Amino acid sequence: MLELLNISRKVGDEVYVDKVSLSLQRGELNILLGPTLAGKTSLMRIMAGLDKPDSGSLRFDGRDVLGLPVQKRNVAMVYQQFINYPTLTVFDNIASPLTVNRISRSEIASRVGRVSDLLKLGDFLHRRPDTLSGGQQQRVALARALIKGADLVILDEPLANLDYKLREELRAELPGLFAEMGAVLVYATTEPTEALVLGGNTACMFGGAVEQFGPTLELYRQPVGLQTARIFSDPPLNTLLLHCRHGELRIPGSGQSIKLAAELHDGRDYTLGVRPHHLSLVRRSPEDIEMRGEVTVTEIGGSESFVHFEFQHRAWVALIHGIREFARSEVVSFFVQPQNSLLFDQSGSLISNSTAMIMTQ
Repeated sequence: MLELLNISRKVGDEVYVDKVSLSLQRGELNILLGPTLAGKTSLMRIMAGLDKPDSGSLRFDGRDVLGLPVQKRNVAMVYQQFINYPTLTVFDNIASPLTVNRISRSEIASRVGRVSDLLKLGDFLHRRPDTLSGGQQQRVALARALIKGADLVILDEPLANLDYKLREELRAELPGLFAEMGAVLVYATTEPTEALVLGGNTACMFGGAVEQFGPTLELYRQPVGLQTARIFSDPPLNTLLLHCRHGELRIPGSGQSIKLAAELHDGRDYTLGVRPHHLSLVRRSPEDIEMRGEVTVTEIGGSESFVHFEFQHRAWVALIHGIREFARSEVVSFFVQPQNSLLFDQSGSLISNSTAMIMTQ
């Protein structure tokens, strides 16, 4: 188990990591999810021993490892930008961690064969990295990390440079491979979809801090705050500021109001959050909330369409299945079921996942 307690790091006046505490178990996939500059790479460099924190403690299997140099830690790392040995063949690149540890040639051949099949590298084992494409070279670096048998495996957006088809295949295959390794696995990504496909546990990061940590699906379904909900939404979460009056949240200009079983406070503002894929062109029940706005642009992505529109002077986007074409400035009604919306208080904390919402016209 890797334990981080109140880890912080600053460079000048800029906060890179802010009081992070996590317990990461062996054999479980731990995902760091957040936008660029959220602190993911900085935190992983501290885990690996490449950087030292300004404060806090770091323990591996109960042992304090803050003072232990990276060379004395059994760590494997793969970055978005691949690093390979240019003078070695692909086979020897992948096998290098096993060769250093004097593993038998037959065992090396077996293990290299297995991981190269997984990463579609079997036809390139005799070649040198500089004869491969960038995506193929990244797969070589990933294979070398997976084969090492490290106690800590750190993967910093390792699939970002791969083509779409291979990326999707690996997302499906990696969880099973990770489960067999018995290592502490840390995987950084900016993509919520990737976190959901991989599963495991997720730490949502923003501004160097961990906003929430727990089972990935739990964070998606029950974000504790607005920041986690935003991090876990792609396309971006749609939000609308609402004012409470007489115990109701009124949507300006629509004649709609929201009542909650939870207590609301008159005079306070609340934020309604709606994920783009929860918006529909069809009203499914009388309780559905209607968002009526002017279309600004429609992006057609084959089997789905991203419809951007303006609602209550805010830019919103709906993810609609199928090909939909709307003219610019066309007024369109979108609907969301109450149970698929989120409500946050002034501090950004979730007060309802809307299961208790009642809509009135």
